[in-house]
Amino acid sequence: MTPRQFFQKVFSRIVVLNLLAMALFIVLLLVGAGYALSVYTHHGEGISVPDLTGVRGASATERLQHLGLQMAVSDSAYNSARPAGTILQQTPGPGTLVKQGHTIYVTINSTSSPSFAIPDIIDNCSAREAKARLEAIGYRLLPNKEVNGEKDWVYGLEARGHALVAGDKVSIETPLQLLVGNGLYEGYLYDDDPTDSLYDTNFSTTDAIMPVESETIEE
Repeated sequence: MTPRQFFQKVFSRIVVLNLLAMALFIVLLLVGAGYALSVYTHHGEGISVPDLTGVRGASATERLQHLGLQMAVSDSAYNSARPAGTILQQTPGPGTLVKQGHTIYVTINSTSSPSFAIPDIIDNCSAREAKARLEAIGYRLLPNKEVNGEKDWVYGLEARGHALVAGDKVSIETPLQLLVGNGLYEGYLYDDDPTDSLYDTNFSTTDAIMPVESETIEE
């Protein structure tokens, strides 16, 4: 068998048609699989997430269910400017395209303001440090109330006239007032020298002990 006869037999019309048919079948199979996958996953389609900010939880749930979506509360926070039970934040955000059945996670505004424990600042730090620690928690401070004692030292903390101690839990909405030393101690200037509060600073030892002049005795 010559090479020409071999190639004519291998690449006969029937063989070529079979190869073309197999290639066409593979192409159609891939196109069909891609289309089916696209339909199954709703490729190119999506539901626009509505803006739920300020909407009450029950209303938001009903609205999402109408669109084929779900809602889950992931956290709670407190904002005095918003009604209790309304949504403060959401994930994904408004306008995001999601698939049907997707869950929208929301943060709900708490019905009451959170309370925090008062840190150990009384008779333990300066007014500046105490103010920084309280404001870092989120408390609002009234002007300091002065009391006799070392200047700028914290001697107490009050909330609406009631004395507080370290560990007391107070609402973040309650204004606090520091009792701070004014630099006076028992009526005298307090400058860390205890002798200043015990003795008259105008007193001089030269006033108490006068030198005795010698007398000349005439014979």
